Amino acid sequence: MVDHIANVTVLGTGVLGSQIAFQTAFHGFDVTAYDIDDAALAGARQRFAGLATTYTRELAGGVAGKADEALSRIRLTSDLADSVVDADLVIEAVPEILSVKQDTYEKLAAVAPQRTIFATNSSTLLPSDLKRHTGRPDRFLALHFANQIWRLNTAEIMGTADTDPAVFARVVQFAKDIGMVPIELHREKAGYVLNSLLVPFLNAAAGLAAGGYADPETVDKTWKIATGAPVGPFQIFDVIGLMTPYNLMSHGDEDAQRIAGWLKENYIDKGHLGVATGQGFYSYPSR
Repeated sequence: MVDHIANVTVLGTGVLGSQIAFQTAFHGFDVTAYDIDDAALAGARQRFAGLATTYTRELAGGVAGKADEALSRIRLTSDLADSVVDADLVIEAVPEILSVKQDTYEKLAAVAPQRTIFATNSSTLLPSDLKRHTGRPDRFLALHFANQIWRLNTAEIMGTADTDPAVFARVVQFAKDIGMVPIELHREKAGYVLNSLLVPFLNAAAGLAAGGYADPETVDKTWKIATGAPVGPFQIFDVIGLMTPYNLMSHGDEDAQRIAGWLKENYIDKGHLGVATGQGFYSYPSR
């Protein structure tokens, strides 16, 4: 059993995986960031450098040096066994596809130390869907972060019936240690708290645009004027990145798949993936 979390491995260095790794390193932990090949790691290096700039720009109080120190605490590798050799905690942030996550855990279970805690950053899948693939259901749970982790600092923590309460408590403390506000769920719920609220909202917005009822700008304008919200649903889509909603919708019902096809044809196939690529539903020329 892990008594103290010191070494953290993050599997997947996409938009959110890179944020999790950087936030963890920023708060003093040694981090290993894993991805599948050198090309993915090259992209990760760019994201980490961009995050150092963002933290320095958006956070106050001598952050510049601290952000640079965070970069020095992150080790990158495309060797799965090497990535977890000293891991106290592994946070999985691979694509939101059940079969991909299950396969990842089977490979991970074969090479990680038995003491290591596994946590999935899945935004919609239940940890029970994955636990038998981990080889350690008592040391497995969900730890879900929101995008723009340095500002929107929730960490939803949800175990299964098999999760050791001591492991749950340790992960709650880890979340606090990296500057998160722990959101503890008492039972498993697909979508957790955040996405149980957010996903139906975003799906409704996408359905309006994909169905030709109103364009994204009109949907966003309506929501912001009528509710006083600072951003609309399509601005939120851009922050999340369009690939995660697309992956979810493409495995949904007929209506969801229709919306996924609309996203793919009109945005994803054109490389318009959101803020991270400088273009989504809106343009971000400074990115």
